[in-house]
Amino acid sequence: MFKTICFIRSVLWLVWTAAIIIPLALLLVLSAPFSGWRWLYRIANWWGLGAVYGMRWICGVQWRITGMDNLPTDGSKTVVLSKHQSTWETLAYLALSPQPLCFVYKKELHWIPFFGWAIGSMKMIHIDRSQRATAFKKVVEQGQRVMKENRWVIMFPEGTRIARGLAGSYKTGGTRLACETGANVVPIAVSSAKCWPKGSFIKYPGIVGISIGKPIASTAHTPDSLMLEVQTYIEPEMHRLDASAYSN
Repeated sequence: MFKTICFIRSVLWLVWTAAIIIPLALLLVLSAPFSGWRWLYRIANWWGLGAVYGMRWICGVQWRITGMDNLPTDGSKTVVLSKHQSTWETLAYLALSPQPLCFVYKKELHWIPFFGWAIGSMKMIHIDRSQRATAFKKVVEQGQRVMKENRWVIMFPEGTRIARGLAGSYKTGGTRLACETGANVVPIAVSSAKCWPKGSFIKYPGIVGISIGKPIASTAHTPDSLMLEVQTYIEPEMHRLDASAYSN
């Protein structure tokens, strides 16, 4: 019975989100040729707010954030490196971040109707993973551009969604970018799979934990040593936020 109720709630949330994303995605696509990134990001912020608060009201998915005071307030160049367990954090970061974000994402997402069209219009950084020789060069060039606009670059260092209770392979793209640009790195742990498991349509009520670490200076670091510090923060925090997932 509980799973059935959660399924019905998830369907209602999907209807709610579609009612938000379709008009806002069309607004993004139509506005993009004539608008700067600030207006486009504001539309995306509305989208994120509607989606995560809709999930809170309809599905009972709440959140608790620790470490907000660790986020930079001095305008310094910043690369955010976050655990990635579900689509929830993608929406939540758009809604809750105090600073505009620029996601680095794979070009294939552009093929997703409305969602992909929307993010493709937002002047963020997409990469073609089939062109590895030039992909990172593009990330650095565009990363420098968006940092000058006082946006934070955000990446998921494991590269994809990771199932609850597991750790993926941490790749150094984000720390290489930080070292190339002199940016600080902010690590974030997030336990969204407690409420939205990887590969599942159903959203379960509960509290998503978000833990924000202190900024790590990229100076005097190699990309590998910097990523080790990021991983050393994120993975123990995952055990704290979602202890039952790591009990075996």
